[in-house]
Amino acid sequence: MIRAYQELYLSKAQSVLGDAFDYAVNTCGIPGGDFAKLFVVSSVSRRLENGEPACLAGKSGIETAREIVAETKGQELQTEPQEHFGRSREYWIGWAVACYQWYSGRKYSDIFRAVSFEELQKMYDTLHEADITKFVGIVDARMKEYFGETNLKRIRTIYGCTQAELSQRSGVSLRSIQMYEQRNKNINKASADTIYRLARVLGCTMEDLIEM
Repeated sequence: MIRAYQELYLSKAQSVLGDAFDYAVNTCGIPGGDFAKLFVVSSVSRRLENGEPACLAGKSGIETAREIVAETKGQELQTEPQEHFGRSREYWIGWAVACYQWYSGRKYSDIFRAVSFEELQKMYDTLHEADITKFVGIVDARMKEYFGETNLKRIRTIYGCTQAELSQRSGVSLRSIQMYEQRNKNINKASADTIYRLARVLGCTMEDLIEM
């Protein structure tokens, strides 16, 4: 998979989102589920997904939380951060979700649709000391259960064609195929030429690839 940014920036993304959730919830008193909703509708979530340097390395988690609230609610968070000894449950949620987003390439909005903030809170006790790959595996299974496979992935798998092979034979970029299959791009909005080229390689009709 082609990811939006290099792994060396992942720890920074994790700490930014972890600190943002910790500050918003534990210092400013914003309910975690509410802040998650503000985050996913803000431009910050999309900029983090795209690996914009200003989001990954240009701001602290506190600055990020303030930007999210200012953009979505028109309010300024001016409460000074508190000193913490150890990482909070809310920090872990932001930290872990940032890791899964980078690993999967999925949108933050889709992640929080499939797994609520409250469910993530319940995962903390059993997973916060475990290897992060365990969390990634659990959330990945939940995402697949919640969204199911796209028609493109189902037909491609039946046909026995890898994403790379489909890209080479159809002329559609590998990144686009990945994003269609992960629902990060809506194949229903793809050009007729793109859908035709995919369908021609897979031996199906264009309508077979459209999502209902």
